[in-house]
Amino acid sequence: MKKILTTLLSAALLLAGTLCSAVTKSKTHFAEDALRPYVESGELAGAISILYKDGVQETCCIGYSDMEKKRPIKLTDIYMQCSQTKGFCGVTMAKLIEEGRVQLDDPVSKYLPEFSQLYVIDSQTDSTRTLRLARTPLTIRMVLNHTGGFPFEICAKSTKIRGGGWSGGAPLRQVAAIAAACPLLFEPGTAVQYSNTGIDIAAAVIEVVTGMPWDVYLKQTVLDPLGMKHTTFRPTDRQLRKKIELYDVKPGEKAVWVEENPSMQRPYNRYYIFPSAGAGLWTTAEDQIKFYKMLMNLGVGDNGVRVLKEETVKNLLAVSTRPADMGGYSLGLTAPVVDSENGWFGHGGAFGTNCSVNWHTKELKMLVVQISKGKKGWEKALQKAQDNFFNYVTDNSVSEYTGRIN
Repeated sequence: MKKILTTLLSAALLLAGTLCSAVTKSKTHFAEDALRPYVESGELAGAISILYKDGVQETCCIGYSDMEKKRPIKLTDIYMQCSQTKGFCGVTMAKLIEEGRVQLDDPVSKYLPEFSQLYVIDSQTDSTRTLRLARTPLTIRMVLNHTGGFPFEICAKSTKIRGGGWSGGAPLRQVAAIAAACPLLFEPGTAVQYSNTGIDIAAAVIEVVTGMPWDVYLKQTVLDPLGMKHTTFRPTDRQLRKKIELYDVKPGEKAVWVEENPSMQRPYNRYYIFPSAGAGLWTTAEDQIKFYKMLMNLGVGDNGVRVLKEETVKNLLAVSTRPADMGGYSLGLTAPVVDSENGWFGHGGAFGTNCSVNWHTKELKMLVVQISKGKKGWEKALQKAQDNFFNYVTDNSVSEYTGRIN
C-alpha cells in the first residue's frame, strides 16, 4: 500500500510540473518589431524580452550580448540584475513569516539588539546636526518597504574603494551594525527613502533566525527548488566571459561599451565580494523567469515545486505593506496599494532590467538589457508592443496565436 501511495504522489508531482510548465509559443513578434530599429542603428546593443499571458509566451532575443564581437544575446547569458535582488530577500523573509518564525511587525531589535536605541536627525545646518531618540520601534516591515529611515548605502560600501559597490563592501551583519550606529534620516514609518541598507538589515535578521548566511538560505529555499542553477553572487570566470556587456546609450547615437559601472566595480567574483540583499545577484533570463513565474503562479514554480503558500504571495508580496499615502511597495517588490486585476508587482534594476507579473490575469512582462547610463529611446515603442501582445492574446484566445502586426 505504501508503495502505491508513493507512486501516486510521484505521478501527481510530475503532472503538476507538466501543467505549470506548459507554454504555447505565441508566434507573434511585437517586441522584436519594436526593438529592431534601435538594434540595427546600434543605439541598443541587444535585449531579451519575454511576454506571457495565461500559457502563451512571446520570447525575443535580439541583437548582441557583445556588440563589438557580434556575440548574439542568449537566454543563458549571465547579467547583473542589480536591485531585482531585493525581491529575492522579500521572498525569503515571507517564507519565515509564513512559518511563524518572524512576524512582519516584529521590532528589528528582537533579532539584532543594536537596533534597540536609534537616533533620528532632528535638524541640520552646515555645521550643526541635532539628533533625538527615535520614538517608533523599527520593524521588519519598515526595513523591507523603504520606510525605515536609512540612506541608500552605508559608508563602508563606498564605491570609491576598489571592490565596493552593491555586491561588495561588507558582510550583512556588519552592514546592519554600522547602520544601527548612524542616525536615521526620519522617524521610522513616516516617510520613504529607497535604501539598499534596509534590505540588507532584513537579510541580517534572516541570518540570525536561520543560523546560516542569507545567500545560503536563499539558495536552499528558493534558487535550488526552482532550478535556478546559474543565479549567484559570485559568477565564475567562464560565466563572465559570456556575460551581457554594459553600455552607455544616447538617443540617435551608437551605444558605447563601458568596462564597468562606478557602483559595481570589477572584479566581480573575488573573495572580498560580499552578498548584498539590496543588489548584486547575477542571473540569466532562463533562470530569472522561473522566479517571477513562481510569483505569478502564487508560490508554485513552473516545475511544480511550491516555494510559498498562495496566501503568502497575495498578502505579503502582491500588495503594498506601506501606509496608503506612501505609494505601493511590499517586501522588496513594487506592488499596488490596493490589490486588483490591474495589480502588477515586481521590480526593476539599475542597469535597465525589469520584470513584473499579475497573478489575477496570469501575465508577465520581462526585459533584460545592460545599460550603465543614458536615456532609453526604445521605451515607448516597447510599451506599445507589450500592450499589443496582451490585447492580441486576449482577443485571439482560441486561435493559433499567429501573425505579425506592424
